[in-house]
Amino acid sequence: MRHRFELFVALRYLKARRKQAVISVITVISILGVAAGVMALVIALAINNGFRNTLQRNLLGTTAHVTILEREPLYGIENWQELVARLRTLPHVRAAAPALYGQVFLTGIRSEGAILKGINLAQELETGDVLRNLRQGSPGALASAEGYPGLIVGSRLAQKTGLLLNSIATLMSPQGELTPFGPRPKTVRFRVVGIFETGLYDFDAGWAFTTLEAAQQILSLKDVVNAIELRLDDIYRAPEVSRAAERIAGPNLSATNWMEQNRQIFNALRMERAVTTITIGLIELVAALNILITLTMMVMEKYRDIAVLMSMGARREQIRRIFVFQGLTIAVVGTALGLVAGHLLCWLADRHRWVRLDEEIYSLSFVPFQPRWTDSVWVAAAALLVGYLATLYPSRNATRIAPAEALRYE
Repeated sequence: MRHRFELFVALRYLKARRKQAVISVITVISILGVAAGVMALVIALAINNGFRNTLQRNLLGTTAHVTILEREPLYGIENWQELVARLRTLPHVRAAAPALYGQVFLTGIRSEGAILKGINLAQELETGDVLRNLRQGSPGALASAEGYPGLIVGSRLAQKTGLLLNSIATLMSPQGELTPFGPRPKTVRFRVVGIFETGLYDFDAGWAFTTLEAAQQILSLKDVVNAIELRLDDIYRAPEVSRAAERIAGPNLSATNWMEQNRQIFNALRMERAVTTITIGLIELVAALNILITLTMMVMEKYRDIAVLMSMGARREQIRRIFVFQGLTIAVVGTALGLVAGHLLCWLADRHRWVRLDEEIYSLSFVPFQPRWTDSVWVAAAALLVGYLATLYPSRNATRIAPAEALRYE
């Protein structure tokens, strides 16, 4: 093994002795400093990844990858059946579905404002994940509710309004019907046939689904929709598919995608990741300073040993490597401890949901921890690099010791 001599001496110097107790304490502090920095970075990046991945997964499960809308909402999209069929032929489009959105008041025991989405059930199941796993009820009952049109509501919305499965809800549309005395709100009774829960508070507390025909009835519209939603086989092709969809849709319609709709939140998470990395990375600089101090004190303590080794034939390059290996050993041990501790804490915190959140503010009920091995690799590499740089100055000073001067009075 190359450099076995230098590594042996470096490890011997790291072992505690009574007269070197101060150096040993600083060595332990240096190891703990590196471990703390690595652990903090792993946890911080895991939180950022958790928020980003959870929000992206939940958002893409509840919203379309690409949405076709009117440029100026007026009368809705007519001949939408033909347009849906044409949009399905675009590359990377896996499914297309019509949708009709409208603002309504939902009344059970109490009243709440809600977004009503009228859907074609078969096509909606192809483009969205909300109705596939209902908390209560079944999506099939949407079109076969007894006596009343079917309605599927979010879990938080059901709690706010006091609605239960199979209860009767009253929906009121503000735009309603046009009478000789002006517009009059329209009221229709629905039967709750399902309750969904996505994990995103805004959707669970404000959305309801019904059939396209029932939504057109309560919104007093003819056979039109105000959105066509596309689901893709590759979510990152959304901008490309948006441009192609606009060419097919014509000048009166525009296309938007999930990246444009959620740009602000994902940009904020990206900025938060950079700021967190820089801020917590300062811990690594403190750890590097500890390593530098440890090695500097070690050189001062061992100058006679260094002189003896050099007088016995040790080359200056070998002396330099002794202290480089010593610093790298501290960095390696600290990095390993930090990685293990960081990943263990992330696993425990995510499994037991240690950090709870206010859903109305953060849309999530707890902080998700999702560490990535790629982050661990670059964090470990950065810690080792900083540790190596901290060894350069003291190891170079060690090679400047003159054996004759150091041993003159021995």
